[in-house]
Amino acid sequence: MMRGVRDLAELPLPPDTVGLLEGLRTTRTIRRYTDEPVPPEALRAMLFAATRAPSGSNRQAFRFLVLTDGPSARAAKELIAQGARQAWGSKRESDGYSKGSGTVDDSPKARVARTMQRYVDEFANVPVLVLPCLVRYRAPESFEGASIYPAVQNLLLAARAVGYGAALTGWHKIVEDELRPLLGIPDGVFIAATITIGRPEGSQGPVRRRPIGEVIFEDRWGDTPAWAVDPPGTRFTAAGPPVSPKPSAERQPT
Repeated sequence: MMRGVRDLAELPLPPDTVGLLEGLRTTRTIRRYTDEPVPPEALRAMLFAATRAPSGSNRQAFRFLVLTDGPSARAAKELIAQGARQAWGSKRESDGYSKGSGTVDDSPKARVARTMQRYVDEFANVPVLVLPCLVRYRAPESFEGASIYPAVQNLLLAARAVGYGAALTGWHKIVEDELRPLLGIPDGVFIAATITIGRPEGSQGPVRRRPIGEVIFEDRWGDTPAWAVDPPGTRFTAAGPPVSPKPSAERQPT
């Protein structure tokens, strides 16, 4: 056993830099990283947290393929980077990021476009790339995500807790046919996401969402409870969600 691995077996998890609720409130998507490598003890902490997640019947069919700096890792990062640039190029065109307010340098749309362009341009150089996977034990179904995505969220929160940032994408899908043989991923294994991880170049901070009163109902669809109010200091966004469908016609008691 390598000395470093033996040492990790005797080393407790690093201290949490944020509390749970604070982490939930401030874990943003981080797409800009320094060149600093992510050390094994940090990776161990993140992946340990990921594997504490619940899964159907506690089968724990999740698996995590961690790509850092080995030959296969470098090749896989470059391959997924090609898919990322292709996907962003299509989205930039279809969503009009180069038109309207996207041409105004300091507009939110232009800032998003610059961040995304840099992200895909530098994707192959991210410190760590993780492919969370699910070993399927039955035919694919919509609910199978419940056995992998809680682990994904644990990973994102754990990265925040130990001072790192992450971004969740699905860009592996564009190049999945080439990626599977490159990394030896068997048939029957669902690749659920592509997650990049690194030390944030900027800072974490409160996420912005719609007011909770718009998305929480009580007793009946569309009825907002009186307690659904945001705490002081909450930041909001003008984006989403789509307009909720109207409630169905009230059923008469039988």
